[in-house]
Amino acid sequence: MMRDGTGTPLRLLPWTTADGRPCYLSADSPDSRLSRMADRLEAELLDSAAYVLDAAKSLLGEPGAGKQELRFVGVRLAEALGDALRIAASRGARLPEGE
Repeated sequence: MMRDGTGTPLRLLPWTTADGRPCYLSADSPDSRLSRMADRLEAELLDSAAYVLDAAKSLLGEPGAGKQELRFVGVRLAEALGDALRIAASRGARLPEGE
């Protein structure tokens, strides 16, 4: 777990910098404005991932699905999985020790 200069744990945020590096938040309260914004974005990303998964299952069930369609859904699935893994890492790091 990353910590700031005072030893406070940093929260991994569900977005990255323009060049793809992770963003972290140092906040005294999980109810801060930025924490709530991150919570909302996490929920939206997980909802989006569920939608992508449903659409992918439907497309993969189509025997006539074309190469471009399959590539598109593969890219979207990879993006959704990346988002879900980042959220899982962030939430896991915020669990109390020993859980």
